[in-house]
Amino acid sequence: MTHRSTRRTALATGAAALAAGCVGCSKYGEKKSSESSPPPASPASPASPTSSPSAAAGQELARTSDIPVGGGTIFKDKKIVVTQPNQNEFKAFSAICTHMGCTVNKVADGTIDCPCHGSKFHIADGSVAHGPATRPLPAENIKVEGQSIRLA
Repeated sequence: MTHRSTRRTALATGAAALAAGCVGCSKYGEKKSSESSPPPASPASPASPTSSPSAAAGQELARTSDIPVGGGTIFKDKKIVVTQPNQNEFKAFSAICTHMGCTVNKVADGTIDCPCHGSKFHIADGSVAHGPATRPLPAENIKVEGQSIRLA
């Protein structure tokens, strides 16, 4: 008696293999999101604007000249990204992607980009430009005093 593979069997086997292979999906040397940051807020409990536990109010993050117009800078240790969508307009957001809790790694072409699954967020308001994320990056409070950008 011979066993003929059906399309259903092949698809089920492939899906199971894919699921098993993704169990450890992360880059070598990268901490799991649960080790490096709090889990993303659920819709029932939105993150507060100052959700970064390591960010101390009043602490200087950068000089205004450090943030490029139309771009931004990621402060991984503070889990904050500061952008300058327009000349002298500064915004700050959590650097933790709302999809799976990875830390964003790049600000380019008007978006804040997450390396894990390709989510992109607009630098002007943190809204989703490209999924799989469905929620915007939470805003962080900053204060611009002269040439200094400080946590509020």
